[in-house]
Amino acid sequence: MTPADPEALVQGVLGGDRRALSKTITLVESAREDHSDLARDVLARLLPHTGRATRVGITGVPGVGKSTFIESFGLCLIGRGHHLAVLAVDPSSKRSGGSIMADKTRMEHLAVAPQAFIRPSPSGGTLGGVARKTRESILICEAAGYDVIIVETVGVGQSETAVASMVDFFLVLMLAGAGDELQGIKKGVLELADAIAITKADGDNVAKARQAARAYANALHLLAPASPSWSPPVSICSALTLEGVEAIWETICEHNRRLRASGELPARRRRQALDWLDELLDEGLRRRFFRHPAIRKRLPDLRREVACGAVSPTQAAEKLLFLLDNQNLL
Repeated sequence: MTPADPEALVQGVLGGDRRALSKTITLVESAREDHSDLARDVLARLLPHTGRATRVGITGVPGVGKSTFIESFGLCLIGRGHHLAVLAVDPSSKRSGGSIMADKTRMEHLAVAPQAFIRPSPSGGTLGGVARKTRESILICEAAGYDVIIVETVGVGQSETAVASMVDFFLVLMLAGAGDELQGIKKGVLELADAIAITKADGDNVAKARQAARAYANALHLLAPASPSWSPPVSICSALTLEGVEAIWETICEHNRRLRASGELPARRRRQALDWLDELLDEGLRRRFFRHPAIRKRLPDLRREVACGAVSPTQAAEKLLFLLDNQNLL
């Protein structure tokens, strides 16, 4: 990608130009050094125009129907006059680093709606499958005028924790009728959830969905709520019949009202900004560490010694960190 005029990108994003929006997100996702300064410049100019959207994270076990739900949910929001951006964080190909899922084909009706913007982003192998630049993408979409931002996680590893740290509301989708209802979800995910929705509650599955909802509600009662202003509800829904889909949006709005009234939502966003700062510092220090000539020279030999058992990983790490202290690396 050829570096673009930052002013043109900023004005394009603020004007709602989808092509400029896509180019700007591609720019911040780029790993090229010559794009970093430009991306920072563009983000700095867009920052005053951000922060007014409702940010929703959505996760779920495999087969729960996240994309089908998001499409029905998104069409519902568009029908209410909202503008929606969906940032679908995909697993990355180990060989190409590219995205291996096709969210625009899985959400074919939502993808063609002019009030919606869908952006599949490769995770780049980062912890939990969360795209390294998802936070920046949220801000860019807000600056472009999207008032609801959905971040869809891959639903594996630590992705739930990472996404919960960048959204206002975290929705966990679960299935009914898959054996022991509570085996498909970890306590940590329950603690993160602002609401749980049992999907595919249609036809003969309605009774099973209600039974599952009761099981999850009982489990939530055993946990201390994350907020004194909110107890996570459990509901059932069907993306096919749309039963319960609009009610989930009402739940999100009520959650937003309560946490704003108590001051918790602004406090949550401030905490998220500090978490983001810590992540950027960790990433920057790691990048500078491995680019230092002394580290690059010593690292291959130490890797071979660790692989053959001549040196323990602990000893190798200490040797590299000793170089950090003695080479004025920072």
